[in-house]
Amino acid sequence: MAAEGATVRYGILGFGHFAEKAVLPALRASVNSDIVALQKRSLRAAREKAEAFGVPLAFDSAQDLVASPDVDAVVIVSANARHHPETLAAARAGKHVLVEKPMAMNVRECEEMIEACRTAGVLLMVAHMTRFSPLALRMRDIVLSGALGRIVSARADFVYDARLSRRSWLHDRTLAGGGPVYDIGVHCLDMLRFILDDEVVDVAAALAPPPDEQHTEEVASLSLRFSRGTIGSSLVSFRSPLRKRLVEVVGEEGLMWAPDFTVGEAAIPLTIAMGTDDRPGKTSEELIQVPNLYVEEITHFSACVLQGTAPRSPGENGLANQRVLDRAMAVGG
Repeated sequence: MAAEGATVRYGILGFGHFAEKAVLPALRASVNSDIVALQKRSLRAAREKAEAFGVPLAFDSAQDLVASPDVDAVVIVSANARHHPETLAAARAGKHVLVEKPMAMNVRECEEMIEACRTAGVLLMVAHMTRFSPLALRMRDIVLSGALGRIVSARADFVYDARLSRRSWLHDRTLAGGGPVYDIGVHCLDMLRFILDDEVVDVAAALAPPPDEQHTEEVASLSLRFSRGTIGSSLVSFRSPLRKRLVEVVGEEGLMWAPDFTVGEAAIPLTIAMGTDDRPGKTSEELIQVPNLYVEEITHFSACVLQGTAPRSPGENGLANQRVLDRAMAVGG
């Protein structure tokens, strides 16, 4: 059991715009976490950012950061192609790992990351922050309660304009692995798996344009069949003029849906509609207060490190998602 007031000292690997705007503030806001180091490919740039944000240590390589005795754990927010080697380096150095989604470029890499962390005796968690959302938890509770009856279909859609993204590697398949399937499709997939408490057994996909060795797809439609018979779907796109997210579940006795399922620090409306004989019955709306999800996931992971408990989204969860992502890219490309 950790001493009262104990904290986990983090280093950030891949300190770019996302780390600056989301991860670092979350680490600062977390009651059991500290930020002590950051890494960028340029040592000069790393030192400039460290000085600007009051971070004690700056590095230009993952190997040097994880070798620091002042670091207990890392948050990996680098390009997807770096998740695997950086996790292995952290594990060898005895550092706990919180890795951004998607977990890796393929199933083999995920399996190697899990084994490396298991062998080293360090924790591995994949940053599926929606699992910490009261909205997702409420939708899961409703599904599992049976209030909607047998669940026949579910969908999660996410579209936005990736042309505005500062992640220059986002369209490069050698660095990203996939386009919207990997970037936001994994959010949709994990949300559906979580709220249905079920696993995907079959996948169909349509990708446009067809990805090649260098370029990712820009739009994708996924069709999923879950083990208990639910049919799932997901539309994801890098080519939308507006950002839109929606999750919907259809049961034999009722429906529910909510927008903005990945959003934190907001009040999200969840609509529940019941009916019989093709006629509308009672419709209700719950306004669910969602906290900063990055703070929630980091605080949870730090608690797991300090107490020696299993994280809510372990490497095995990232692996389950990756199996579906790999299949979608194979059948849709």
